Amino acid sequence: MAISQEVKNFLEVSSWIRKMFEEGANLKKKFGEENVYDFSLGNPNVEPPRRFKEVLRDLISDGKPGLHYYMPNAGIEDARRAIARKVSRDEGIEVPPENVVMTAGAAGGLNVVFKAILNKGEEVITPIPFFVEYKFYVNNFGGNLVLAETGDDFSIDVEEIEKKINEKTKAVLINNPNNPSGVVYEKDDLKDLVELLEEKSKEMGRPIYLISDEPYRKIVYNGAEVAPLLSMYRYSMVVSSFSKELSIPGERIGYIAVSPLMEKEKRDLLMDALIFANRVLGFVNAPALMQRVVAICAEDTADFSLYKRNRDLFIKILSDLNFSFVKPEGAFYIFPKSPIPDDLEFVKEAQKERILIVPGSGFGKKGHFRIAYCVPTEVIERSVPSWERLAKRFGMI
Repeated sequence: MAISQEVKNFLEVSSWIRKMFEEGANLKKKFGEENVYDFSLGNPNVEPPRRFKEVLRDLISDGKPGLHYYMPNAGIEDARRAIARKVSRDEGIEVPPENVVMTAGAAGGLNVVFKAILNKGEEVITPIPFFVEYKFYVNNFGGNLVLAETGDDFSIDVEEIEKKINEKTKAVLINNPNNPSGVVYEKDDLKDLVELLEEKSKEMGRPIYLISDEPYRKIVYNGAEVAPLLSMYRYSMVVSSFSKELSIPGERIGYIAVSPLMEKEKRDLLMDALIFANRVLGFVNAPALMQRVVAICAEDTADFSLYKRNRDLFIKILSDLNFSFVKPEGAFYIFPKSPIPDDLEFVKEAQKERILIVPGSGFGKKGHFRIAYCVPTEVIERSVPSWERLAKRFGMI
């Protein structure tokens, strides 16, 4: 066979995604891009802040030698210090630069973490719905992703996670705010999860890590807050990026931050493993130019008012059409129930109205669909008649 059998199997499993995108391209060609309402991709559509562009311009114009050189695999010292300051403020605990590794985005960071901690056959538990790529990231290193049910509001169900823990469990992975649901996990639920992991880690005589994937941390609404895990649990890691905060997803710049509460010997060994994994996975180091930019702009953010406006607009549209959904508190997604159990069939019906959405099955939650509202507001406004026809077809209005 010309390619890996495992990759071939994964391609077949994820073929519905490719088919959806292909159909979307056909619709745009047939009807014109302005007449197709594409809510399928979580691609940030606001511009980076002005200061980001100014810093980037100044760095390039400076002419100082060494701008693009190799650096220590963990990252440029100025960047690690800036991230440490930012994370310390977010987490409410002093995180030293030595606990930070600069990575090629959050996706690169997660792969580094799993390379560093997983033995073949070990398991990572994640609540559903979950970001579709997690299964592949864990599998990259011989691990298995184990899915845990959540509440009707997609809240963490600690009892369900407890049922999944066994001698093979190496970590619990959460995505906060969550893609695809937009849910921000409650601090009290996370406290209960931390208590469980402390107890299980003690029973097993080794850490069960808690990994929080947080690229949407700053995109929250109506006072929602992301819980500070690094100050709550000694075996925790935060993995994040600037793809959404600075709206620069194509620049692939992120980081891993490790809790300072971890015992020094364990922490030092983990940091050595993370830095080694960053190197041998072929990242070598995070992009040099972007490290220098975020060393200055680490706490800046893009203007997220468009996402809030679009979220509120979609909430009204879906409510008026009697769709059932959990109100998102973060990120730029909404995850309604499909009016029929077969979410794949519903997505196909939506395409007949030139609406492109993603079936919930891909996120481990059948009977739902994901809307990405990081689009121009006028796209949502133009789509209303199509949503109305779709809802009418299923007897919702």
